[in-house]
Amino acid sequence: MANSKIEWTESTWNPVTGCTKISAGCKNCYAERMAKRLCAMGQANYANGFELTMHPHVLEYPLGWKKPQVIFVNSMSDLFHEDVPLDYIRQIFDVMTRANWHTFQILTKRSERLAELAPLLNWPENVWMGVTVENTDCAYRIDDLRDVPSAVRFLSMEPLLSAVEDMNLDNIDWVIVGGESGPGSRPIEKQWVRNIRKQCKNADVPFFFKQWGGVNKKKTGRLLDGRIYDAMPRMAAAY
Repeated sequence: MANSKIEWTESTWNPVTGCTKISAGCKNCYAERMAKRLCAMGQANYANGFELTMHPHVLEYPLGWKKPQVIFVNSMSDLFHEDVPLDYIRQIFDVMTRANWHTFQILTKRSERLAELAPLLNWPENVWMGVTVENTDCAYRIDDLRDVPSAVRFLSMEPLLSAVEDMNLDNIDWVIVGGESGPGSRPIEKQWVRNIRKQCKNADVPFFFKQWGGVNKKKTGRLLDGRIYDAMPRMAAAY
């Protein structure tokens, strides 16, 4: 387990590391930068750098973490990458089912494979499933997520790269919005964020604003019109 600085989770667990770029949001991938740095430092799990790598030896780690945690699964990869076998995904879901005192958050950009495999997986109540929607071109991922039988379905609109208008938020339980941070970060516009906040309000969906981003995300902060938006899914109180 690694404690996380990500505002909407507590810890991370990476039974898979590495990935490949598939859409605009991947351009300045933080995980790729971090993986290369960890490889250079000699960290054994990153000996392959950012090449997709499975780590069976960490599969059962959450079973040993006795304190209930909110755990981001594969913060350094994408569980539904086409090169991750269904059998291995099932092993991860089995661990999450057994570690029922934790809450697990999964996020993918590969929503088509998610939709294809979702009926073949067991979805315990402590697993939340999300898709990244960084611009209008990726809005189709919302439709792929909508019928996935997870207890919570959420959108991560980070890095938000354009306005995303007229979203259908039926069966969506939570929306996270954030600007890109780090080297080469692309700008976010306030009106994009305000519009998504309005859509969430109209659809009665909890809205979480993570950050404005930029090269110095601490300096830009996460205030939107003078306040912090950190709503969580309504069922989160049960965990």
